[in-house]
This record gives sequence, structure tokens and C-alpha cells, in this order.
Amino acid sequence: MKTRDVVIFSGKKFKVPQCIQRIDHRYTHGWQVRYGGTKMFSDGTNDGSGAKASLEAATKELIRRIGSMPTPSKLQPRPSTSKSSNLPVGISGPLVRLRRGSNTRYASLQVLLPQFGEKPRNKNVYIGSESTYTPERFKEALGRAVELRAKAEKTYRLEETRSRRAEAKAMKDALAGAKSEAKPAAKAAKPAPVKAAAKAPAKVAKTAAKTTAKTATKTAAKAAPKKAAAKAPAKGVAVKAAKKKA
Repeated sequence: MKTRDVVIFSGKKFKVPQCIQRIDHRYTHGWQVRYGGTKMFSDGTNDGSGAKASLEAATKELIRRIGSMPTPSKLQPRPSTSKSSNLPVGISGPLVRLRRGSNTRYASLQVLLPQFGEKPRNKNVYIGSESTYTPERFKEALGRAVELRAKAEKTYRLEETRSRRAEAKAMKDALAGAKSEAKPAAKAAKPAPVKAAAKAPAKVAKTAAKTTAKTATKTAAKAAPKKAAAKAPAKGVAVKAAKKKA
């Protein structure tokens, strides 16, 4: 879908799809979807900071409408006021021409057949020659011309709708891609948890101190009985020696 650059009152520039208009009037700031009716998406702010979010919401609504509503056709719905005959839109005549290589004249209707994405094609519907032309033959030719025009319009609208919905899908995929790219960037920009990092060494030191204290206590407890055992024989020997002297 075609987009255009729109600069809002705050100076920010946006790529805006067709069928979305910017509204900046006094205290009204937002984007208006114009497809199958109108719907306003306000920025929610007066400084333009909410314009990006409101444009995204308006674009999603436009995509939804394109996918679910009939496509507003560019085909002319009715004959122009300057048309001299009362024939339907896209049909003109009767036109009188000369056959090639002959002086015989004949009448026909000209039908403009629209083609989506291409120039319209002209088709002549024969009515009759000077000798065979009748009002009945004119009506028959007009019926064929109306049928040709209706068939061409139907094909045009189908292709127009298909094209619009393909554009809407591409726009939807682009929005999804932009979101998925924004998430990793946001994660990469997120600062590391400083507090947790600062607490980690302190916790390790505290644990190491507790372990050292426990080890020292166990070592002292093991060593105490040995010292007591070492002192006991010395005391007994001293008593025995005193008794012998006596």
C-alpha cells in the first residue's frame, strides 16, 4: 500500500498509509481512518508524544477493515452530468460508421471495459446497417453492452479487492516484523542488574567466612581430647614420684 510522509505539529515525521489522515486542531490530535466510514484514534497527549502509538492503532484498524469490508471501487458509479444520452455509465452511442471498402453505413454501441491496473478497453457492439436497424435490435445490442460492462466491472472489483488485501497483509507483516526487531533491541539495551552483581561477592564472602569458622571449631574440638590425654599421664607420674620419696 502506498504511504506518504506526514510531519505533525511537534515536528516528528511519520510514514502514513493511504486512507489515514492526520488531525491536528486545537486540543484534538490523532489519526483518522477513512475506509468504509471514519474512526478517530487520539494521541491521548497534547505534545504529540502519543502519535506513534495512535498511528499503529489506526493502521491495525485499517488492515482489519480492508480484510473484512468491500473495497471502495474507483469505478465511476453513474453517468456524468455532461453525458448527452441516457445510456448507462460506460456505454455510448449509437455510433454510425462506414464499413471498410464499402459505402454501407452501420450503427453500433461503444462499451468501455475497465481493466484493473491497465488502461480500459473499448468494445463495439453491432446494432445493424441502414437497412436492418430497428428499435428492437437497438435494445438487444444495449442488453449485450450492459452485460459486457457488468462482467468487466465485476472482474475489476475482484482484482481490486485482491490487490488491496495483499497490500494490507504486507503492511501487517511489516508491523509484526518491526515489533519482533524492537524486542531484542530493547533487551540488549536493558542494563545489567547491578544490585544483584554487587550482592553476589558479599554473599560468597559471607559463606566462606561461615565455612572457615566451622572448620576451625571442628579442628579445635578434635585437638582438645589429645591435649587432655597428654596432660593426664604427666600428672599421674608426678604423684607416683612423690609417694616414693615419702
